[in-house]
Amino acid sequence: MSNLLGGLLSATINPLTGLTTSTVEYLVVAGGGGGGASNGGGGGAGGLLTATGYAVTQGSAITITVGGGGAGGASGSNNGTQGQNSVIAGGTTITATGGGYGAYQSSAGGNGGSGGGGGGITPSAGGTGTSGQGYAGGTGSNAGTYYNAGGGGGSGSIGLNASGATATASAGGNGGTGTVSSITGSPVQYAGGGGGGVNSTTNAGGLGAAGGGNGAGVGSTGQGRGNDALANTGSGGGGNSIGASAGGGNGASGIVVIRYPANCAPPASVTGGPQVYLNNGYQVFVFTASGTITF
Repeated sequence: MSNLLGGLLSATINPLTGLTTSTVEYLVVAGGGGGGASNGGGGGAGGLLTATGYAVTQGSAITITVGGGGAGGASGSNNGTQGQNSVIAGGTTITATGGGYGAYQSSAGGNGGSGGGGGGITPSAGGTGTSGQGYAGGTGSNAGTYYNAGGGGGSGSIGLNASGATATASAGGNGGTGTVSSITGSPVQYAGGGGGGVNSTTNAGGLGAAGGGNGAGVGSTGQGRGNDALANTGSGGGGNSIGASAGGGNGASGIVVIRYPANCAPPASVTGGPQVYLNNGYQVFVFTASGTITF
């Protein structure tokens, strides 16, 4: 338990500290999907859900599960893996779905909170997103010997299709945009898609969005590894270009944030070691690992 939380539990926040909250605000972001290997698609972002008015009762506990990010596809011909769900469970269960995996070569992207990008050797479709949580991944393309994979979907928009009408114009698809939330007190963009990879030493891998990993391509020897996504953003990993010695980037772990007014009593107990602080009239609890809050 953090020192600040201990202070919240033992000290008076203000003259209304005896008031108990009946609702809280939440942000739940699932783990992002891993990028695909060998012309791999970008990983899809984890599903994102946020709302006010989540009902709690005195003496009840909210159980929080923070989903891990999916692994990038291993060297060779492998899809990435899907991200894990993030969940809050109390009176009502809220589940954000893990991001879909980025595909390798001729495979379709995986379905998830947001869909993973499709492979490029035989241009393949991106995976589908979950309604209200994220968007579909982009489709791969083929420009002769240049194979380009689609970007992973984000919580704010679809992953872009790869381009490849000509060899010089070929590029991996960019990841779909994330969603900005200020629940922690500062605006942060979560759950962006990973960029798609390309089979090229000169053309561009797609760009990741909102912490998503970039796809491999520029400056690589044809064996560039996709970039990992930024931890605790729920974003997707970047797709691999090609080669037996490299793979897709890892998806990011998710995050769960709970907050409610500072003029209410602090929780009776908290587990899981969240970051705890007061900001702009709210008590804020930022979970990057699973835990509980008991009111």
